[in-house]
Amino acid sequence: MQNEIKKLLNIVTRKGSSKILTFSTPHVFKALQMLSRQKYVSRISFCNELHIGEGAVRTLTSHLKQDGMVDSIRAGTFLTPKGKRFTKKFSDTITSQCTIESCNIAREKYNHAFLVKNHAGIICNGMDQRDFAILYGAKSATTLLFENNQFVFPNENKNALADDSKTKEILLEKLSPEENDTIIITSSDDPFVAEISAINSVLCTLAIS
Repeated sequence: MQNEIKKLLNIVTRKGSSKILTFSTPHVFKALQMLSRQKYVSRISFCNELHIGEGAVRTLTSHLKQDGMVDSIRAGTFLTPKGKRFTKKFSDTITSQCTIESCNIAREKYNHAFLVKNHAGIICNGMDQRDFAILYGAKSATTLLFENNQFVFPNENKNALADDSKTKEILLEKLSPEENDTIIITSSDDPFVAEISAINSVLCTLAIS
């Protein structure tokens, strides 16, 4: 995934652009997610979902167009075949996400979880994932590994959700983890911050894998 992460970064730091950008790689990733779920995405939808202004949206879509990832018509912006191939590489690795209520392992009002397929081996102790999330405003982050049909903290064999069957069932149902998968959960008092910080944590983790 390192090449794909670099491509996201290149889209943000497009050569020849002198603008001070108000979006970054997590915003580009989320924009591509939106485009993969919808046939067309309007500028207003980008603004609302990405929490950036219309000027930033125009710049972001312009950068994607320069890379041949998207095109636009009156109905909105859509993925090109190249863009579909690119986003599929991410969806094959970052397969699912969900929100969870406040619990022992994620104590804030809003908690957003992503599943990363078959990457448990790259996780040390979860501190890097927390730091990546805090860069985007998260108050905390928790990393879980799925091993032997249970959720465990890195470097531990103890069932992390032994006393929280509700959260366990939500993660099993919404994320469908398998052996050697990683779950990164970030927490905030704002739902967008919880999500965008989780995306940054996931992307940074994959970048160093």
